Amino acid sequence: MVRKTLIAAVLASAAIAVSLLATTSTTATAAQPTVVGVPIERTPVPAVESGRFTVTTPRGSGEMPIETSLDWSMPQPDITRAVIVIHGWSRRDMRSARNAARRAGDAAAHTLIVTPQFLIPTDITAHALPGNVLRWTLNDWSDGHDAEGPAPLSSFDVLDAIFARLADRQRFPQLREVVLAGHSAGAQMVQRYVALGRGAALLDRERIHVRFVIANPSSYLYFDRRRPSANGTFAVDKDASCPRVDQWKYGLSGPLPRYAGTSVNTLRVERRYLASDIVYLLGTADNDPAHPELDRSCAARAQGATRYARGLAYFGYLHMLDRRVGQRLLEVDGVGHHSSEMFSSPPGLAALFGFVDEAQPAAKRLSIHP
Repeated sequence: MVRKTLIAAVLASAAIAVSLLATTSTTATAAQPTVVGVPIERTPVPAVESGRFTVTTPRGSGEMPIETSLDWSMPQPDITRAVIVIHGWSRRDMRSARNAARRAGDAAAHTLIVTPQFLIPTDITAHALPGNVLRWTLNDWSDGHDAEGPAPLSSFDVLDAIFARLADRQRFPQLREVVLAGHSAGAQMVQRYVALGRGAALLDRERIHVRFVIANPSSYLYFDRRRPSANGTFAVDKDASCPRVDQWKYGLSGPLPRYAGTSVNTLRVERRYLASDIVYLLGTADNDPAHPELDRSCAARAQGATRYARGLAYFGYLHMLDRRVGQRLLEVDGVGHHSSEMFSSPPGLAALFGFVDEAQPAAKRLSIHP
């Protein structure tokens, strides 16, 4: 079994601990108006991205608010990397990727930044948006469920469509790498998409590498009922008072998103996930068990007390499943639940702009032995 003390020791020696560079940029969430007594994620966003991207499937079509750093409807022969960043629960942190690109300097040259915005009905009403703009319930977009309107499209359908656009060699003849990153609820979405998403196969056919960056999610998708226990091992959770512990989005049982189909092969999903290029980005100060946006359901608490603890535990779980897994964990020292600070930190820049191995060579193949 994997011992808690060994996990901590190995992760401490392998995970990077780099102090955050001072930043003068202001995030979109910093100056947001709030309504007294109403959580910010339930209030309308102050601004909606001006760009539109049409997503079409046999189930219908809808317009997705989106911002791109270049006109991606036209050929972009100089682009070699695309970085897609998914916002958090409040749908406001829309500039963290651009802030990171500016800080990265030459490392972000020839990079297309893509930032979709997953709206909820409150946003649609407040901004008098037309009926063809996609909208989800507050929690459904990050879980891969279908939109409320104008068509029942999964948020994963949106990512498929973005990947399909980037796989178009007429538009991106030199594209070599796509990075899909998310923070908080956006990271939860990205992590589940790694397991079920179909878009990466389109890029793989064009020999375009895909890396996923998962930053400070509130919970993770596990592939069986084992969860971290108090003695540092992973054991089957037998808490009868928490039936959701292994249901979607915490596990693969129970009702899955329509996108997944009628059933999934759990072993196949697990193997594909373990073979994916994933970087876990954890803020060491994201350790508040009472954070207002932390998932404190029994299913989430079974994974650990805080986002930081849950991330370390999940990384240990992966190495219990496969000691040879090549995924990496990067720590951002002293940073809490803040998307722009996470992605603009040295580890964040490494994860987004392609020099992860130089940032943390010891974590390329981290093995935790029984």
